[in-house]
Amino acid sequence: MKTFSPKLFSELKNYNVKTFTSDVIAGIIVAIIALPLSVALAIASGVAPEKGLYTAIIAGFVIALLGGSKVNISGPTAAFATIVAGVVATYDIDGLVVATIMAGVILILMGVFRLGGLIKYIPKTITTGFTSGIAVTIVIGQLKDFMGLTFPEGANAIETTEKLACVAESISTINIQAVLVGIFSLVILILWPKVSKKIPGSIIAVVVGTAIVKVFNMEVNTIGDLYTISKSLPAFSVPQVSFGMIKQLLPSAFTIAILAAIESLLSCVVSDGMISDKHNSNTELIAQGAGNIFSGLFGGIPATGAIARTAANVKNGGKTPVAGIVHAVVLLLVLVLLMPYAAWIPMPVIAAVLFMVAYNMCEWRQFVKICKIAPKSDILVLVMTFVLTVVFDLVVAIEIGLLFTVILFMKRMTQVTHVRTWTPVDDAHDKDRERLKEIPEKTQVFEIDGPMFFATSDVVASIPVKLDSKAVVLRMRNVPTLDVSALDTLTKVYDFCDKNKISVIFSHVNEQPLSVLKKSQFYDKVGEEKFAPNIDKALELAEKICKEDFQTEQISG
Repeated sequence: MKTFSPKLFSELKNYNVKTFTSDVIAGIIVAIIALPLSVALAIASGVAPEKGLYTAIIAGFVIALLGGSKVNISGPTAAFATIVAGVVATYDIDGLVVATIMAGVILILMGVFRLGGLIKYIPKTITTGFTSGIAVTIVIGQLKDFMGLTFPEGANAIETTEKLACVAESISTINIQAVLVGIFSLVILILWPKVSKKIPGSIIAVVVGTAIVKVFNMEVNTIGDLYTISKSLPAFSVPQVSFGMIKQLLPSAFTIAILAAIESLLSCVVSDGMISDKHNSNTELIAQGAGNIFSGLFGGIPATGAIARTAANVKNGGKTPVAGIVHAVVLLLVLVLLMPYAAWIPMPVIAAVLFMVAYNMCEWRQFVKICKIAPKSDILVLVMTFVLTVVFDLVVAIEIGLLFTVILFMKRMTQVTHVRTWTPVDDAHDKDRERLKEIPEKTQVFEIDGPMFFATSDVVASIPVKLDSKAVVLRMRNVPTLDVSALDTLTKVYDFCDKNKISVIFSHVNEQPLSVLKKSQFYDKVGEEKFAPNIDKALELAEKICKEDFQTEQISG
């Protein structure tokens, strides 16, 4: 599979009017779904509402044009809301633009170096933990608008815990009218799918909620009360960049890139199952990188593949990347013609839409399932990632979550790696003697099971070699890997045996360990003749060595 092979170009070879019609219809429907979500997610991210549309238009178009999936729809998603809000609060909008562009460059490099397959090494416990954590942070972040609260002047509500504290402190300022509008919008969002699945409930909630506030002249904050709405086209702008800014924003850029990669490729996997196709993961990463770079340069926020919008695209007849391009063009027309009317949308309605987004992404069933069936170590990583996401931020959660995962993985590997000493036939129980192999006199056989790496080096070092032995057989058929630390320990064991005139024979060494032994010249040091293909040959060699040593002792004696 080529590193960069956009699906659009291959799909256009056999393109026809029927497919184009399906793509146009699907693209329009997906744009209708994306409209309120893009505005709501921009607000949740702490930026102007139109920047959500900029992202869906620019990134959605570029990624559809260059992507490795037929039907993936990209744009702003809830996964980025918390981290984007944190970057904006700390570094302002210029910092966000730089972080978004840096994340785009990282994504392109991931694709160029064919790292698309590495995403599978991020465990489910971490993705579920931070996804659930993000959902909780979105809910907490929208409590103010849902209840119409007025925070104290000068309140520094940036972190989730700070927002929660401000909500508790300001609960006496609750606006009952705002709560009623929010609850009514939630009811529509929950019940509307039972009425119609063609028209998204978010559109109905926005239209009805706005109409109620307007008709009854309710004292409820709208988008226009809090933000200046712009209908201007996205303008190209290169941010002012310094080395210090790049250094400070690098962790956030990596987090955005990893999130974009995970969510986009998960979206591709889901859509592959729906259309019986296979995406090109490296092409998709390159496209996501390009989309984020252009999004940043045109005033947008981070973008990624959106699973819900992608599924809607497939269900409504989307066949090729043309549907994604149509979706971007329709949103562009909405931006130019209808954006001023977004000022009328009540903030409790936006909060209700984001509550539903949070619920749909929280994976609470998966969270509960893992807690019921997983080992305690997995539950620890899950809960820790979740708590760190809520209490601190996504950067800390992913870093510490991955660190603990690696440590726990190594601990598990040390538990499965062990050395078993073979029992001589004469010392075995009668019932076991028939299945045991004859071990030559003055010979010890040690069978190593499991990977040999730095965390298991002490297992190798503890091999109980007897000083009166003449030959030691190390059976390594169940050793899949060997690293430099374990090699160093193995060398020390060999040197100890060699010093005491004990021959070391290796049996059934697998390809990777053998390659390491040869590159390090350990193979030449031991001698090719001491590497046997199987245990029978190894035992024959040990018997021969022991006989030769016995004869030598007889002559010298």
